[in-house]
Amino acid sequence: MRVTFPHLGNAYIAIEALLQGLGHEPVTPPLSTKRTIEWGSRYSPEDICLPFKTILGNMLEGIELGADSVYMLGGWGPCRLGYYAEIQRIILLDLGKQVEFVTLEVPRGNWGLARERLRSIFGSARIRHLFRGCQLAWAKLSVLEEVENLSLQARPREKERGSVSRFLEGQLQKIRLAQSVKTLRELKEETEAGLQDLMDRVSSHAVLRVGIVGEIYTVVEPFVNLRLEERLGSLGVEAVRTISLKEWIEDHVFKNALGLYNQNSLLRSAAGYLHSFVGGHGLESVARSAELSGCLDGIIHIYPLACMPEIMAHGILPQVSADKQIPILSLVVDEHAGETGFQTRLEAFVDLLQRRIYQCQDGRKYI
Repeated sequence: MRVTFPHLGNAYIAIEALLQGLGHEPVTPPLSTKRTIEWGSRYSPEDICLPFKTILGNMLEGIELGADSVYMLGGWGPCRLGYYAEIQRIILLDLGKQVEFVTLEVPRGNWGLARERLRSIFGSARIRHLFRGCQLAWAKLSVLEEVENLSLQARPREKERGSVSRFLEGQLQKIRLAQSVKTLRELKEETEAGLQDLMDRVSSHAVLRVGIVGEIYTVVEPFVNLRLEERLGSLGVEAVRTISLKEWIEDHVFKNALGLYNQNSLLRSAAGYLHSFVGGHGLESVARSAELSGCLDGIIHIYPLACMPEIMAHGILPQVSADKQIPILSLVVDEHAGETGFQTRLEAFVDLLQRRIYQCQDGRKYI
């Protein structure tokens, strides 16, 4: 099978390794562009959110490159993600795209359907190749997150503007080509050393730290969030991720399938603000903002237009901001989002954070 799939940050690097281990040929769509959104928006329901449109655009571009199958995540709960796959399957069918559409989701009692999907996914893959592919994919995902987090720390401290992003892009391609866990460990060490060399060790100014919360796709996919992390880095701000794809897979796939996942820790963190699961990452947005308020200078809440769980979080976060005395900026994105206005709001927010603090001999003080 020639399988295409939607982009989610740099996860495509790990997905390619997994598909190859399954005995399939990955057909990776081009990185998302304006064309991707325009194509996806053309065939999407008018009031659907930006992630749906971008993902559909990814699928269409992958099919254009010769894919005969599409893999897509499923879901459930108040978030509309649970409907994405079925609606996209129907849209592709109406467009005359003759592809096999496979929805990847945790079985909820329908084990017959789960077996059918697993048979399609695994095909005739040998156990040895399957194990190696899964191991390599998981190792790539782990290394990807580690080097990306290192780059977030290095970017606001770089000696030459843009050097961290250029270096990281080269390292990502090396990780993409790596064929062993040993090579990946070496690349991680090489990346860490390279980033250290790019950092200004004698900088006298303190680096602001800003957490990013919100809907997972909008937080992780750089094209959709207008490369938020890079923009913050160029403004001298260290972006702090609150969402990990690796942890999300562990919690929502493995633990959930075994009945071991619960949200008790999130509910404790959000106590007094939100008392139940509202779908998507709405609960996480509130809980992480409350948890991290004591160790960050600010928080950015980013989400797509018409995202119900994040709209609920948006209504709660001003109270979190007041109680925890931490500035929180909410950014809403859709296909019409303009870069100029987006950048202006970021610059104003960073200026607000800088004016809130000053340096003295005792350390950082707030005014």
